[in-house]
Amino acid sequence: MATGPRYRVAFRRRREGKTDYHQRLRLIVSRKPRLVVRGSLSDYVAQIIVTKPEGDQVLAAASAKELAKTYGYKGAPKNTSAAYLTGMLAGLKAKEAGVDEAILDIGLATNRKGSKVYAALKGAIDAGLAIPCSEEVFPSDDRIRGEHVVGNAKSTFSQYEKRGLKAADLPAHFDEVKEKIMKSYEGK
Repeated sequence: MATGPRYRVAFRRRREGKTDYHQRLRLIVSRKPRLVVRGSLSDYVAQIIVTKPEGDQVLAAASAKELAKTYGYKGAPKNTSAAYLTGMLAGLKAKEAGVDEAILDIGLATNRKGSKVYAALKGAIDAGLAIPCSEEVFPSDDRIRGEHVVGNAKSTFSQYEKRGLKAADLPAHFDEVKEKIMKSYEGK
């Protein structure tokens, strides 16, 4: 460990690998709400957050578990389809709360073209939020709808059957859940 009079210990969240303070400062200086997308081992979460002097305030939030409870989503909560639907649901809730634009905050996640983070971003944009990004980072529509799962049905078949869904039916089920979400926010 470094020692000496010029050595300064990093903030605790930086040492733990949870926060990149340089990136956070750039996002906060923009004074726009942030679309914060995070994945855990069993869930995917998208939130619209504004920064205030007293702390961050969540204006809208959605999770993949909410998709299952409220809209009957039977797919895996950590796949690309769930990330897209979660982003779309968070975007619709943000529109309802009066938010029209935001910027993406991926935290310490790896910035990789076609990743689930960008699927959630595409969902929020499809919900009507104005978020600056390049179209080429989004996953393909086939991947978002879950058509790649149909090709790999042998490896994931048992998990989908436990939820009451055949892997081959995932694209149709995705469209059905997306339609339910859109109808629930249609008149608002």
